[in-house]
Amino acid sequence: MLHNLVFGCLLVFVIQWVFLGDLRSAIIVGANIPFALFFAIIILVLRGEDANLLSLGAVDFGIIVDSAVIMMENIYRNFQSTSEHRQSLLGRLAEGYWGPDPTSTTGHDPLNKRWAERLRLIFVSALQVDKAVLFTAAITVTAFVPLFTMQGVEGQIFGPMARTYGYALAGALLATFTVTPVLAALVLPKEIEETETVIVRALRSSYTPVLRWALSRTRIAVLLGIAFLVLSVGAALRLGSEFLPALEEGNFWIRASMPPTISLDAGTAATGKMREILLRHPEVITVVSQHGRPDNGSDASPFSNVELFAPLKPFDEWPARLTKETLTEELQKEFSEELPGIGFNFSQYIQDNIEEALSGVKGANSVKIVGPNLQTLESLATQVRAEVAKVQGVADLGIFRLLGQPNLNIRIDREKAARYGLNTGDVNTVVQAALGGTIATTVLEGDRQFSLAVRLDPKFRDSIDAVRTVKVAYQTPAGTNAYIPLSELADISLDTGASFIYRERSQRYIPVKFSVRGRDLGGTVAEAQERVARAVKLPNGYQILWAGEFEDLQNAKERLLIVVPITLLLILVLLYGLFNSLRDSLLAVAGIPFAIGGGLIALYLAGLDFSVSAAIGFISLFGVAVMDGILNITYFRELRASGMDVGEAVFRGAEQRMRPMLMTALSAGVGLFPAAISHGIGSQVQRPLATVVVGGMFIGPLLLLVVAPALRKIFLGREVPSTAISETGLIAEHNREG
Repeated sequence: MLHNLVFGCLLVFVIQWVFLGDLRSAIIVGANIPFALFFAIIILVLRGEDANLLSLGAVDFGIIVDSAVIMMENIYRNFQSTSEHRQSLLGRLAEGYWGPDPTSTTGHDPLNKRWAERLRLIFVSALQVDKAVLFTAAITVTAFVPLFTMQGVEGQIFGPMARTYGYALAGALLATFTVTPVLAALVLPKEIEETETVIVRALRSSYTPVLRWALSRTRIAVLLGIAFLVLSVGAALRLGSEFLPALEEGNFWIRASMPPTISLDAGTAATGKMREILLRHPEVITVVSQHGRPDNGSDASPFSNVELFAPLKPFDEWPARLTKETLTEELQKEFSEELPGIGFNFSQYIQDNIEEALSGVKGANSVKIVGPNLQTLESLATQVRAEVAKVQGVADLGIFRLLGQPNLNIRIDREKAARYGLNTGDVNTVVQAALGGTIATTVLEGDRQFSLAVRLDPKFRDSIDAVRTVKVAYQTPAGTNAYIPLSELADISLDTGASFIYRERSQRYIPVKFSVRGRDLGGTVAEAQERVARAVKLPNGYQILWAGEFEDLQNAKERLLIVVPITLLLILVLLYGLFNSLRDSLLAVAGIPFAIGGGLIALYLAGLDFSVSAAIGFISLFGVAVMDGILNITYFRELRASGMDVGEAVFRGAEQRMRPMLMTALSAGVGLFPAAISHGIGSQVQRPLATVVVGGMFIGPLLLLVVAPALRKIFLGREVPSTAISETGLIAEHNREG
C-alpha cells in the first residue's frame, strides 16, 4: 500500500510538471498531498477512527489535488498573460468587481499598505476560481453520499474510505485557499514566459482541428458520443458481477465435512491424512488443524468437522506458472482421490469468517430451503444439489445434512407392560438406571460428599441385542420377584434421527453450500436459480432463499439504485446554485456518462467483474466529471458575456480549457494507476475501484473534449449575447493571437 501511495503521488507530480512546464508549480501542487493526508490522519485520530487498507490505499490523490490544480493553473496562466491583460484584471479588482478590494490603501486601517502587484495578481487568480473550486469540492463530497448509506460488510469496508476521503478533501480545500497562494507568492519566478510546453503544444495542435471538425459537424460528433455510449453498454452487458473481490490473504482455510456419525477418535486418522497431503506441497509453510468443536463451546461444530489453516510462502518464491488457483485444483484432486466421501471447502482465514457471517452457514454462498418437515427438507436439498452441480463454476458443493444421527428408540407397549403389573414409569426407571445410570448412594470424604451413580456394565448395553435382553423385574401373584427381557415389554429399534437442526427466524431450514471459482458470482447464481426453479417443485409451506455473497450483492444493488439517483439530484441542485440555470447544470453533468463508459470499458478490458468496489469507483468519477463541466461552462459564460458569439465562444472555451481539463482528469487517473496494476496481497479489493477511475479519466475526457462542445453549440446556439460578465465563471482569457 505504501508503494502505491508514493508512486501515485509521484505520478501526480509528473503530470503537473509536464503540463505546466515549471518544476516549482508542480511542487506547489504536490505540497497539497501531504497536507491533505496529514489533515485526514489528524481528524481520524481525534475521532478515534482507524485507518485500513481501503481508507488510505484507495484514496486517489489526483482527485484530492484537483482543486489545487485548478487554482495553480489559473495563477500560472495569468502570470503568462500579457501586461495589458494583467493590468485589466488588477483594474477590475480595484473597481470592486469581486467585492471590496483589501489590497488597496483605502480602508479604515491607516496602517494598511498597498500590496505588490504580484500578490494582487495571485489574489485575483484565487477570486476567479473560488466558487468553481468550492462547488467542485462540495459536489465531490456529495458524490460519496452512497458510501455513507452502505450497510453490512460493504459498509464496514467502504465507510472508513468515504470518511477519509471527506477529511482529505476538506484538508485539500483548506490548503488550496491558503497554502497554494502563499507558496505561489514565495516560489514562482517573477517572470514567466508566455509559452506552453512541447507536450501541451502537440496536444493543442492535434486537438484544434478535431474541435473545428466537431463544431462544424455537430450531429456526427454527437452520434460519435452515442456510439461510444452504446459500446460501453455492450461492454457492461458482458461483465460478470460479484459482491466483493476475494482479498488475497496468503493462506488456505480448508473445511472438511466427514460423515456426520463419525466419532472424534475415528476422525483423527483422516485429519492426519489431510495434514500429510497439504505438507507434500513445498508452497505450504505449515498446517494447523482443528478437529471437532472448541472446548469453550463457542462454535457448535460436530465431530465430523475439521478446519485446516495453511499459511503459504510468498508468491514470488513459487515455481513459475504455479498459481493459487492451480494449487487449489491439485489439492482438491488429491483430497478426492485419497479421502473419498469427505467434502472440502477452500477459503481463507478472514474470508471464511466473513462468508459465514454473510450466509449463516460454513460456506461462501448457500441455498436455504425453509420448511417444517426434516425428511422433506432432505429430499428437496438433494434435488437442489443435483441441479446446482450442473452449473459451470460451482465448486465446494455440499449439503449440511439434518438427518443421520443414530437414535435408540424404546417404545413401551402399555398393554404388554400391564399384563405384568407394570406401568411406563416403572419400565423407564429401569431403562434410565441400566443405560444412563442412577444415583445409588452418597460417598462422604471428610467434609466433601459425592453422589455415586451405577449402571450396567458396558458389555450388557453396547449393542441393540444386549439392550433387548436387559432384565425388568416384576412381582408375581405369589409375591416373589421375576424378571422379563425388555424386548417383551417394548419395541426396540435403531433409527436415524436429526443430527443438527438449523433455524432462522423460528423456522427450520436445510442449507446447500457452494462456492464459485472460475466464473462470476452473479452469472453463476442466476443460472443456478433458473435451473432450480425449473426442476424443483416446492410443496406448500416451503420456500428457497439464496444467501451469502449473492444476497448481499443484490441488497447493495437495490440500495444503490435508490441512493445514486438521489445523489445525482443533489449534484444538480448544487450546480443550479452555481449557474442559476437548469440547462447549464445539465450540460455540466454531460461528462458523467462518458466517464462511466470509460470505466465500463476499462473493467471489460481488464477482465474484472462488476462489484461493490467497482461501483465505488463509478461514484468517485462523478465529482471529477462534473468538475470538467464546471470549468467549461463557466469559461463559456464569461466569453459570451464579453460579447463573443456562441460558435466562437464554444470553440475558444473548449480550446483554452483543454489543458486544465486534461490536468485534472489525468491527475485523478494516474493517482490510482499503481493500484490498478498492482497484484500484491491486499490489492484485489482496490483494483476494480482503481481500474474504473483510471479508465473513466483516461477514456472519458477524450470523448468529452469532442462531444461536449458540440452539445453546447446545439443547445446554446440560439442565445442572445449577454452584456454583463458572469460572476460564476473564470475571467476571459486573452486572445493569444492578439
